Amino acid sequence: MKSLLAKTAGRRGKWVVLAVWLIAVIGFSAAQLPSKFDKVQKNESTSFLPDKAESTKALKATRAIQGQESVTMLAVYRRASGLTRADKATILAQRAELDSLHLARTTPFSRPIFSKNGEAAIIAANIAVNGDGQTILKPVDAVRAKISGDHAGLVTRVTGSAGFSADAIKIFQGINGTLLLAAVAIVFILLALIYRSPLFLWIPLFSVGMAEITSRSIGALLADAGLTINAQASSIMSVLVLGAGTDYALLLVSRYREELRQEEDKHLAASRAVAATAPAIFASGVTVMLALLCLTLAEVNGTAGLGPLGALGVGVSMVAMLTLLPALLAITGRRAFWPFIPRVGKEGADVAHGAWRRWGEWIDKHPRRVWITSTVILLILCAGLTSFSTRLTQADAYVSTVESITGQKLLATSFPSGANAPTDVVVPDRAKVPAVIAALKADPVVADVRIKAQGAPGVLLAVALKADPYSTTAYAQIPGLRQTVKAAGGQAVLVGGTSAVEKDLRDASARDTRLIIPIVLLVVFVILILLLRSLLAPVLLIGTVILSFAATMGISYVAYDRLFGFPGSDTGLPLFAFVFLVALGIDYNIFLMARVREETMRFGTEHGMLRGLAVTGGVITSAGIVLAGTFAVLGVLPLVFLTEIGFAVAIGVLIDTFIVRSTLVPALVLDIGKKIWWPSKLAHEGDPGGPSPESEPELAPTEAT
Repeated sequence: MKSLLAKTAGRRGKWVVLAVWLIAVIGFSAAQLPSKFDKVQKNESTSFLPDKAESTKALKATRAIQGQESVTMLAVYRRASGLTRADKATILAQRAELDSLHLARTTPFSRPIFSKNGEAAIIAANIAVNGDGQTILKPVDAVRAKISGDHAGLVTRVTGSAGFSADAIKIFQGINGTLLLAAVAIVFILLALIYRSPLFLWIPLFSVGMAEITSRSIGALLADAGLTINAQASSIMSVLVLGAGTDYALLLVSRYREELRQEEDKHLAASRAVAATAPAIFASGVTVMLALLCLTLAEVNGTAGLGPLGALGVGVSMVAMLTLLPALLAITGRRAFWPFIPRVGKEGADVAHGAWRRWGEWIDKHPRRVWITSTVILLILCAGLTSFSTRLTQADAYVSTVESITGQKLLATSFPSGANAPTDVVVPDRAKVPAVIAALKADPVVADVRIKAQGAPGVLLAVALKADPYSTTAYAQIPGLRQTVKAAGGQAVLVGGTSAVEKDLRDASARDTRLIIPIVLLVVFVILILLLRSLLAPVLLIGTVILSFAATMGISYVAYDRLFGFPGSDTGLPLFAFVFLVALGIDYNIFLMARVREETMRFGTEHGMLRGLAVTGGVITSAGIVLAGTFAVLGVLPLVFLTEIGFAVAIGVLIDTFIVRSTLVPALVLDIGKKIWWPSKLAHEGDPGGPSPESEPELAPTEAT
């Protein structure tokens, strides 16, 4: 592989590689695959559910009974002092005006339903769904443009399941464009600071851009093949492409600059650089990809879809940085680094010398004290785990206020909260419908029951809960409601609808977390064993990553509560954060420990650790800052979940970069000594008979102090 990759920077190979990438991207663009990627995304919560979930079965039965799937648009009118005769006339006039619009796939609005307290009224219309988000968005926007607002004290809002869907569609429509602009901007700034060259930073940016276009194009093809993709997954994929791609670029470019100081021929320097860094980049990429692919075991389709999509992004980035980037480096040469052009014989000091070497020597004076102190600090940060809460609901999903949520609150002041999104109950046996209705009316959590439709699969009942259908209270009431209807109508009775969908999603998400986290740990553990040929070192590394993850989530939960004011966390957050932090956190430990093992074979464990830390410290720290920055960009998006995952991963990467990888792991290795490599030969042999490290410039008495 090294020999093949080295040819990408050859005199002819560089042009072949560039041509292949350009032809591929031009072909993808001509087929409009990058733009198609946004159109194939499914952002409805029902599309995330596994087929075996009861709410999924209820949805299929509901479609069969009604002949189609529909969502309800509710226009809510309210005057705090009570509706006047003029208000009621306005409502009737607006109802007629809305019907005259002849909105596509939308039924006429119902007659007004007035609240018992006389303060509010609602009119409703159903929109037939066909899978195209514009089918919902256009009618809702048209109705809002006509009636929404505050008219001399008469407040009007458009909500209902159609209103919630329309607001979600609007948010997701611009999410990828906003994210890409913000992420590219932060990467641009960080690369400018790292390379201090107005020219060179465009080379890795161009490579990452080509990887992003390719990833989106292949993602569109995967969606056509049946993979469930949503806006959250696509956003995370884009961040992974930018973050991982830039990290790999930093490693390769760092080695390329070293080679340019030793070799005049830019082609040979680029070939040597890619051959030297390919094993580490490949091991890193494969580790992250395998960890992400563990998500395919999830029951939640959105989570399962992120697995191959994220692995795709990382894989394409890895290939781009090992092929396209070396070719571009060989084409542009050393002059691209202007004004700090690396020259042969200049700036050629041993890379195992400098600030990171001095930091390692400081740790080496009291390694046990250092690792115990670092561990205590991380354990203290773990105390924030007590702030964990899963009270985040669909109504709290947006950072900004949306009309569907304000409309829901307006409706709840005068009507049962559940009237906004009734729970669906499907009764296959018509003879048992009266018994089911009676049981529901007797249930204290139910506000109202009515027959909504009848068809071949049975009778569809619309059940309005007293609780807000988008609240954790309503979600918790679903199991009891299912017991009630099954006791009255048999086990074949199904409960679905908004609250049931969210309840089933939460249950599936909890199951996924319990299953996938141990599998990810096992996969990473096996990779570390194969890479380091040791059992003790992988155990310690896995332990440090788990501790880092716990500390990160402790900080994050406190920040969500005190800093951001979020009501809680998404149920899928722990799993997503764990996969990213373990995969990416172990990534940097791989870069460090692989180099430490290499140096240990020459100089022994102690000096191998010091040299490994010295030569990897700068570039890995830069990579950690870039990766943290790209994930932090998720915070610019108006979705609470993405803000939470972006904050957690950014904080976690920084903790891993500056505490775990640079302090805790070196201290553990220096304290344990050669036994860290148990049971390999390195754990039993004395210092190898290579050149004495004391004779090297960085260990000379005048330079080591």
